[in-house]
Amino acid sequence: MEKDSHSKESTGILLIGHGSSLPYGRKVIYELARKYKERSDFPVEVGFMNIEEPTIRAAINTLAKKGVGKIIAVPVFLAHGVHTKQDVNYMLGLGEPRADAHYNKLKQEKIEFDGEIVYIGPLGPDPRIADIIEDRVENAVNKFH
Repeated sequence: MEKDSHSKESTGILLIGHGSSLPYGRKVIYELARKYKERSDFPVEVGFMNIEEPTIRAAINTLAKKGVGKIIAVPVFLAHGVHTKQDVNYMLGLGEPRADAHYNKLKQEKIEFDGEIVYIGPLGPDPRIADIIEDRVENAVNKFH
């Protein structure tokens, strides 16, 4: 049976983290991926822009091996910056590298995927994030009173 390019079976989700030499960011991204998988039928992979593995390109290749024809790339960042506007675009195969970027010195894997990559924006000022802030502040206030 041929997969429709708009079906859930042929779409993969790539959650993109910054990467860090400390373990906390990695744990958060993988926990978010786990929680998202619980409510989704899409195959989900995590890729890191910097320092950590798997890289964004390795995660794309993993999704390609799962047979997806479309990848929705989600930067798990709050706001746009040079990373989301330029670096991640390059790592997704959608743009040129910055001349001064540190990753120019690193070997970039070849992307083994010939499908569509849809790169969406960062999380932004979503009201649900304000709800989280409100909950955390209330908990802190109540803890000390």
